[in-house]
Order: sequence, then structure tokens, then C-alpha cells
Amino acid sequence: MGSKRDLVKYLVDSINEIYDGEVICDLFAGTSVLSGAIGHNIIMYSNDIQQYSSVFAKTYLGNYDWSGYPDLAETIIRNAQIHVDNVKNLYPDFEFKYTEGITLNEFNALEQQQQELIYFDFEDIENHLFIKNYSGTYWSFEQCLWIDAIRKVAEEYIETPVYFPILSSLMFAMAYNAQSTGHYAQYRDANNLHSMNSIIGCRNKKIKPYFKRKLKELIQFTGSNELNHNITSLDYRDCLDILPDGTLVYADPPYSFVHYSRFYHALETLVKYDYPTIQYKGRYRNDRHQSPFCKRTEVVGAFTEMFEKVLQKRLKLVLSYSNTGMISLSEILEIAENTLNNKFEVYTKEVDYLHSTMGRFDDKSREVKEYLLIAKPI
Repeated sequence: MGSKRDLVKYLVDSINEIYDGEVICDLFAGTSVLSGAIGHNIIMYSNDIQQYSSVFAKTYLGNYDWSGYPDLAETIIRNAQIHVDNVKNLYPDFEFKYTEGITLNEFNALEQQQQELIYFDFEDIENHLFIKNYSGTYWSFEQCLWIDAIRKVAEEYIETPVYFPILSSLMFAMAYNAQSTGHYAQYRDANNLHSMNSIIGCRNKKIKPYFKRKLKELIQFTGSNELNHNITSLDYRDCLDILPDGTLVYADPPYSFVHYSRFYHALETLVKYDYPTIQYKGRYRNDRHQSPFCKRTEVVGAFTEMFEKVLQKRLKLVLSYSNTGMISLSEILEIAENTLNNKFEVYTKEVDYLHSTMGRFDDKSREVKEYLLIAKPI
């Protein structure tokens, strides 16, 4: 949600307007598409306070010799199958079949049985986080079982660069198996036969083929990369503090009052795999990050602090924002001009853009204006 994948060329062209060979920092990296686009040619500081973002960045920016990992995807699946078989042998009654001709009441009862596994102990097995916390929600028990299994096998590679493409591929598989709309703000309920059949279509998908496909794609896409990149999971202010003077910063802060951690808490949990306390129907982590850019009482101060640090370290800045954001472009310009105090050249650009809402059917995207505010020391 909010990905700049379709705007990468426009962003890179705009960055090039003020680029003079310095390090580039992606301050709110998200899915790290900027690192994927330019990280083979330019030293990157990739930062996002959510740790799942660092996995994507380390995937794109990693230095790989894939010849040392022949048949990696097949090896991981084979080892994950051992975990799957072990769980099924220990808990043979945990078999939830979406049979042909299932009624709405039977379907909802089946979903409820899986959701109630959150109260089950699973003391006999390690790596049971997803079957316990998420069965019958965004994923079925079977899908959660494979998520746990591949996550378990991934730890065997934690000391190697390929750890991060493995986790990234698993996140891809999770997204394409989930019965939600591409994020994890809340899972859908079956209120009628149409919604039930739509959810069953998602339940019948398999984690394995999606994982294997993406990992093989990443193996083809990535290779050697010996640039000295820096990847951090810091608050934006702390990241700005550690940047070398004169760094070019691309900043794409959140635009709306809805905190992004609400949409991607499940990815954060996959990466941390820390058995968190979870809350509410959406089964959110109880430690979700709350961004000041998403709070009306704090957003002006958040922008002010950003511009103050830009001034202090004479950073170059390319700032993305939207006409649907928490404050207007004119307000941001006023903050910039008051803070930078005529010591920077400041100008703006805009482009029409279809912003993905991650919704379904008639609300998949909305027309917005994407603004760029560009500031360069004089």
C-alpha cells in the first residue's frame, strides 16, 4: 500500500536533477523498491522503522553467489515438509477440509474451529506461531502450517545472505494466499455464498508454489553487489542523525491517519517470529508503531523536525507526498521555507497517479496527485 513501484522512473529522474554522486538514503523504505531500482549502482542507506522492510532491502542489496546453493527452493520445501508431517502426526484431528458443496453455516463453523486454535497450547512443537495465532483468519490452518515450516527452515540459513530472499519469498507467498485484500488490516468474514466462495478460492491456494516461484525469480534477479550499503530499522529522526553530511534523502512518509503498521503487522511478526501478544479481531501486535506523520496533532512537528535535520546536515531532499495527505502541499512548503531559512533552493513538481488502495472490485485504486518537494543547499 502506497508503493512507488509504478513511479520509480519518475522518482529516479527527479532524484537525478540534484544528484552529484553522493550516498542516497531511502528514509521510509517500505518495500524498498528504490533500493531494488538503483542499489546496484549507488550506495544506499535504506531505513524503515518496521523490520520487515529491512528484509526486502537486504534482499535487493545483498551480495550473492548462487552457485553455492543449487536447488535451494526444492531443498527448503523438502525440509519444510518434515515439519509439516511432524505436526500432522502429532495432531491428526487438525484437518480442516473445504469440501465441495459446503454450506455457509458449515464453512463458518470450520473457520471458527481454526480461529479457536489461538487458545491451544501446541507445547509439543516449536514454530507454531502462525497455526496458533492466524489459522482461520488471513490464512487457513494448512497455509499457516507451511508458513511456520518454511520460517523454521529459513533459520538454517540465518548466517548467510540467502536468508533474506527466503523470507522475502515467504512474504510474497503469504500475500498471494491471504484471503484479505493484499494487506492485513482485517480478514474477511463470509456473510453470504458469494463471499464464502471467494474466501474458499483463497483457502485452496498453496504456499509452496508461490514461495518457490518467487525465490527462483529472486535468484535470477540478484547477484553480486559489493557496494557498502547500510540498512537500518530506525525512527526517521535517528536515521537522519547518523547520515553523512550532504546525503541525498528520499523521504516518502505516511500520508494518512491510518498507521501502516496496522496493514503489515503480520509481516513484522513473521520476521521477528517472537510470539507477540496479539489484540482485536485483526490479531494485531500490541507493540505496533504509531507514526507522528499519521497524527493530526503531530504531523506539523514531524515535518518541522525533518527539515531541521536537513538544514543541520545540509542534506539534499526529495520528498514525496499526496494531495490526499494529512496536510496540504502549501503547508509543507511553508514549513520548509520557514525552517530552511533561504539557505536551500526549494521547488515542487506534481504528477497524476493511480494510488493503490489494496481494495477490491470498484475501489482498487484512486486518482491522486503525487507531489515532490525538492530541496537543495545553496
